[in-house]
Amino acid sequence: MSLILVITAVVTLLAAVAAMSLRNLVHSALTLAVSFSGVAAIYLQLNAEFAGFTEILVYVGAIAILIVMAILLTRSGETPEKSVLTSGWLAGIAVTALVFTILGWAVLSSSALPAAPAVPPHVTVKDIGMQLMTQYVLPLEIIGLVLTVAMIGAVVIACKEEAPARILPVVAKTTEPQPAPGNPAAPIPAAAGAFKKAGAA
Repeated sequence: MSLILVITAVVTLLAAVAAMSLRNLVHSALTLAVSFSGVAAIYLQLNAEFAGFTEILVYVGAIAILIVMAILLTRSGETPEKSVLTSGWLAGIAVTALVFTILGWAVLSSSALPAAPAVPPHVTVKDIGMQLMTQYVLPLEIIGLVLTVAMIGAVVIACKEEAPARILPVVAKTTEPQPAPGNPAAPIPAAAGAFKKAGAA
């Protein structure tokens, strides 16, 4: 295991922990993009060029940027007042360590581990690209269309303005007797025919 691979793995792990623990959503999205980039770098160092380039194009170039745009469009980048860590984070760390310990023991004690590895097929990125652009071009275009429609819908929902408040018509008040200016106790006589009009209405 090379030193560059270890450094990349450590940076990827730290970026993933930061994306999970930071309180600002924009910072979490940016560290998530760094974590995706680290995973792509690990794939490239393991000679998995197609998986690495797919990680860069899909996760770093599309999903991470879409998350950042969604946060900015919905104005949800404010720092929350409460902490993102709950009271049971120690129990979560203990359960995670236990699960990784059991998985590591199962992998190391497996009988299939010492077996000779199979001969990997000689498939290059160019061959995969030729297949996508010739035989599988229709599913590729359909997936791109679905993702485009989903992105446009998210932008429309995020930018949708609130409907203006409806202006209610001013309802005429009922003609009630009002006190005279000189004598507050004496009511003002109503106009002739006012009560008739109100009753007819």
